[in-house]
Amino acid sequence: HWWGCRQAVIFRGPPQGFASVEGFRAPALAAIDQVRWIPAWGRERIRNMVADRGDWCISRQRAWGVPIPVFYCETCQEPVITDESIRTVADLFRREGSNAWFLREAKEILPEGFACPHCGARGGFRKETDIMDVWFDSGSSHAAVLETRDELTWPADLYLEGSDQHRGWFQSSLLTAVATRGRAPYRAVLTHGFVVDGEGRKMSKSLGNVVDPNDVIQRYGADVLRLWAVSSDYRGDVRISEDILRQMAEVYKKIRNTLRFLLGNLGDFDPARHAVAYAKLPELDRWALARLAQLIERVRHAYDEYQYHLVYQAIHNFCVIDLSAFYLDVLKDRLYASRRDDPARRAAQTVLYEVLRSLVLLLAPVLCHTAEEAWWHLPHRQGDPESVHLCLMPEVPAEWRDEEVLRRYERLLAVRDDVNRALEQARREGLIGTPAEARVTLAAPSGELAALLGRHLGDLPALLLVSEVELAPREAAVPAAGDGGPSGGGGGGRPAGEAVTVEGSTVPGLTVTVTPSGNPRCARCWRHVPDVGADARHPALCRRCAEVVA
Repeated sequence: HWWGCRQAVIFRGPPQGFASVEGFRAPALAAIDQVRWIPAWGRERIRNMVADRGDWCISRQRAWGVPIPVFYCETCQEPVITDESIRTVADLFRREGSNAWFLREAKEILPEGFACPHCGARGGFRKETDIMDVWFDSGSSHAAVLETRDELTWPADLYLEGSDQHRGWFQSSLLTAVATRGRAPYRAVLTHGFVVDGEGRKMSKSLGNVVDPNDVIQRYGADVLRLWAVSSDYRGDVRISEDILRQMAEVYKKIRNTLRFLLGNLGDFDPARHAVAYAKLPELDRWALARLAQLIERVRHAYDEYQYHLVYQAIHNFCVIDLSAFYLDVLKDRLYASRRDDPARRAAQTVLYEVLRSLVLLLAPVLCHTAEEAWWHLPHRQGDPESVHLCLMPEVPAEWRDEEVLRRYERLLAVRDDVNRALEQARREGLIGTPAEARVTLAAPSGELAALLGRHLGDLPALLLVSEVELAPREAAVPAAGDGGPSGGGGGGRPAGEAVTVEGSTVPGLTVTVTPSGNPRCARCWRHVPDVGADARHPALCRRCAEVVA
């Protein structure tokens, strides 16, 4: 009913223009199978829509839009659509744009002496007043854009839009291309969900939950907004809120701080002069490169598959878990306390350089501004482009793929988890202040684990960030029955209260005993080692530090 007079409203169906799809429905269905659909369910969704659709109503009764280039003969009232009339209109639009249709009379558009193909009458024509369905003209954009620009090629590599476009742009583009060119206008189609608020509600001005990207950029920067965009699986709806953005800002800081640490420790490193050959790297450094190789391959594959949330997860985990929580922490002594040209320090810098360079290249598509800023300060190889965005993705040298090193360090890191539990318990009980004050005794059943620990005994103090590590027979480290639990005495005959013993949970069969180190602390490197004061000139320094400062 009409709101003013309360009378019934009668809907009248005016004449419409239709395009039959029967002549190219089968080719369209075949073309769908030649396209890569991301996610894969998009193929079946659009296939069902095309298979079941009727004729395409291409006319709309609106005041403005893309005109339908049809004339009507005033004498016989038949529609006039000829090659000559179409070419004439196309030439006019090419010169003056489609608005010329609305600004000129029919007699100004058609050639002088144009005759009706039906009755032969010359003159007396009127223009069609309907416009094209907007999906028809947007569905023709592949021809209007790709085929008119020298720098572009047809078909498109990728179309991407929301899931509603299987019925809209994706389908109209497919139909116009198949009807006129015999194939789909795209090689791949990516479908994403919609942006909703933190509670999953559609954004609406009335709800006051609309997030303006410009506001986000002003508060957090463009790269945080870009990081948020890739952090979620776009195959479903993507949430955004102030809390989510704050979390993204924290993640961004962690990544940026990782880059800063890497850059800060490469100030005196020239890859052309100081890089250490892979074969001469310590095993820990080879482990880091093996993990970097896994990261590069995982991220490149995720980019190829448009799985950007996996790019985010892989890089974030690498920065936080592999680097910050382990590798960089272990390297600090080598980087800060060794001589500038110490081979061990240069080895560490060699790996840091490869890690930094690879991270910057992997991050460039997402954190484009941060990556470019880091690239400006990165030590460069000869021939490097001026911008990171002119570089290709990093490649993985075959020698970096070392599965044996990865397997060994997987076990060592599991041991480290149990040692950290024991160290934390010792700290809570007041036995030590920091891990550097601890002596750790490891007892493992004879076999593979014991052999592994024996092989790396010299590396374990650095890996565990403790003063000393010793190995003991399994029986010597197991607490006696009734000693009060895992924090009781035992531990090689040490008095109760002076040791904390923990049974391994990450590594079953391992026993970890923590006691205070009896060694003095070096004032320079803060390690607790027995050779502090060995050099009379520097009584507060260990032998290594005394040689460095001499």
